Amino acid sequence: MHFSFEILKKDSATNARLGRISTPHGSVDTPAFMPVGTQGTVKALRPEDLRDCGVQIILGNTYHLYLRPGHESIRRLGGLHTFMNWPGPILTDSGGFQVYSLGALRKILPEGVMFRSHIDGSRHLLTPQKAIEIQEALDSDIQMCLDECTPYPATYKQTLSSLQLTTRWAKLSRLSKTNDDHALFGIVQGGTYLDLRRQSLEEIVALDFDGYALGGVSVGEPKDVMYTITHDIAPLMPDEKPRYLMGVGTPQDIVFAVSNGIDMFDCVIPTRCARHGLLFTNSEKIVIKNARWREDHRPIDETCDCYTCRNYSRAYLRHLYVAGEILAMILNTIHNIRHYMLLME
Repeated sequence: MHFSFEILKKDSATNARLGRISTPHGSVDTPAFMPVGTQGTVKALRPEDLRDCGVQIILGNTYHLYLRPGHESIRRLGGLHTFMNWPGPILTDSGGFQVYSLGALRKILPEGVMFRSHIDGSRHLLTPQKAIEIQEALDSDIQMCLDECTPYPATYKQTLSSLQLTTRWAKLSRLSKTNDDHALFGIVQGGTYLDLRRQSLEEIVALDFDGYALGGVSVGEPKDVMYTITHDIAPLMPDEKPRYLMGVGTPQDIVFAVSNGIDMFDCVIPTRCARHGLLFTNSEKIVIKNARWREDHRPIDETCDCYTCRNYSRAYLRHLYVAGEILAMILNTIHNIRHYMLLME
């Protein structure tokens, strides 16, 4: 099966829409949230847990899987789906954001990014062509162009230069793609400057990708700036292609972005918060270590149908967390992921 996208319904009052993405490994109903499985695993959960939570697609990361265990090893072992026992669709990030996060350990060059591994200090050059090569070895269903993640704050001149580099790399990524069954998404940059965002969108759309992402948000800018970028740029993205807001976000962020026409999201918030004992509900956020839950027999959220809420009390979950038990991370993550899936549904 080739990659395709269809819009099933639009909301007449907003730019929100329902859609369906088809990939070689199954379909995805949109709007969709992708739990982050950076190193070939969504932390604390088995693939079976993800399916039970209603997850349809997950995200893997080119940078991390390239460094460990290596994309050629994963290719020889049958690709990322077989390697991690996840039968559904996978989107892989190009690694651009992770390299951006390395700070002093990386240097931006015209041909790519020179960086030192955070694992052993070894030197590597990640080019647009190399990013595609790695992702094709992983056999992910949706692949991302290598881009330069514009920092915040950045001057207009710096942002324009970054945008031009992202466009150049997008062209090289497009030429490097060899597998027509899998999708390649272009990434719109431009920082906080709306005219540069529009310029980037025009340049990336001209390359005719299978989908388009808004990148370079959630990098430290005020939330109202991210909202302005999403509100102004998302409706200008091609209507017939999936629209992806990278690295976002909270449930409130997602609802806002969906109303502005965004179809796809990823973020570490639900899993990271779960591991640190912050649980989402439809009424409040629960810090499970607080003493007020010591003898509370209720589930985390009485409106939630997840395995955790069906079987365990706040009191027990508090006990596990305070005692430092691994099961606390597992049960908390199951709940937060299911909360996000219920939101998307």
